[in-house]
Amino acid sequence: MTRHNAGFWFVDGVAARFGQAFRGTARFFGDECGIEVEGRTCRLFKPATFMNESGSSVAALFHYYRYAPEEVLIVHDEIDLPPGTVRIKQGGGHGGHNGLRNIMTHINTSDFNRLRIGVGRPAHRDDVVNYVLRSAPLEEQALIEEAIVRACAVFPAIIEGKLARAMNILHVHVSEK
Repeated sequence: MTRHNAGFWFVDGVAARFGQAFRGTARFFGDECGIEVEGRTCRLFKPATFMNESGSSVAALFHYYRYAPEEVLIVHDEIDLPPGTVRIKQGGGHGGHNGLRNIMTHINTSDFNRLRIGVGRPAHRDDVVNYVLRSAPLEEQALIEEAIVRACAVFPAIIEGKLARAMNILHVHVSEK
């Protein structure tokens, strides 16, 4: 998988942790699975569209279930964070991430939560597209996978709305390195 698929790595990890598998759903143009976390039903979703055109897919799910923006967690690769880093962010801009830009356009808000998985930045700005569409070297891939495992471990806290607690756990790990 490529760096651009870091969000998919995460939701696959969460689904596996809860013993669930994804199934295709034409209504939302992607793959979906449901899990129970602390008595709450949670839908995991992977758009089947191109990453930069995922807004239509996310919007179909968002509007069908009538989610409030704060009930949504978008998980994505983040070139502004080094490999092995995970950050939680509430609302904000797209930071140049075309997939986020497309989602914001389609759901008409930026007030959703994000789980940003660091994949590092290429040496030259002109190389961003090729960089995110390539697999990371094994050492970086191991760091990304380790970050995803940590993020999966705090997922229940995120679902319970304990974002500050999840942030503390994820951010403390970085400062201890």
